[in-house]
Amino acid sequence: MVQMVTKAIILAGGKGERLRPYTDDKPKPMVPVGGIPDVEYQVIQLKKAGVKEIVFAVSYKKEYLMNYWGDGSKWNLDIHYSEEDQPLGRGGGIKKAMRLLKGEWEDTLVTNGDNLWKLDIPSLVNAHQISDALVTMVVVQLRSPYGIVEINDLDQVVGFVEKPLLPHWVNGGVYVFSKDILEKLPDIGDHEVETFPNLSKEKFLAYKSRDFWKGFDTIKDLIEAEKEVTEVFKDLTFSLPG
Repeated sequence: MVQMVTKAIILAGGKGERLRPYTDDKPKPMVPVGGIPDVEYQVIQLKKAGVKEIVFAVSYKKEYLMNYWGDGSKWNLDIHYSEEDQPLGRGGGIKKAMRLLKGEWEDTLVTNGDNLWKLDIPSLVNAHQISDALVTMVVVQLRSPYGIVEINDLDQVVGFVEKPLLPHWVNGGVYVFSKDILEKLPDIGDHEVETFPNLSKEKFLAYKSRDFWKGFDTIKDLIEAEKEVTEVFKDLTFSLPG
């Protein structure tokens, strides 16, 4: 029987050095896009999908994020923080945060807090639970950063395609982790290096998403995201009841 996932971990300690000066005083997930912090688009969707508890894994400029989100009561959420005194890597950060989740649980959502995405979270959870996977990873189709030139067999230019989707899939930075993955995560290190290569294919599911996804690492990416979010997220309610 598929059960709602009510817990989530958000990795929110990124420095975003290529986004300076926007990240001089705040972690990358708190950079405003369309008037609200990037990570708020995630939180709203997680809450809408039934998440009630969120652990932010924080380090760089953590006070800025913690002051904004507080205990989560403004959003009717239980929000608390996993603070790293020394860098643990993403895998170590997830492991520490998982140990702070309250009560009994079987699965948790885990996200990189510095991506913009729109996702059918209940469908993701359903795919994870019916597969009996330890980890389900959202994958998104890679979009070319450049326009593509179409050339025929005579090396003649016959057309152009502006930034098409390519036949490759990349990690979207959104996961469902089963509790049994906990001891397979490194205390210090990256889960993509230390844990994922050792999972059997039966326990590691890819969830293909064709919904909106955008990573932003540069000022150019941020400018592009600003143009897109109003339309993409027009159906989301940002004034959540408190």
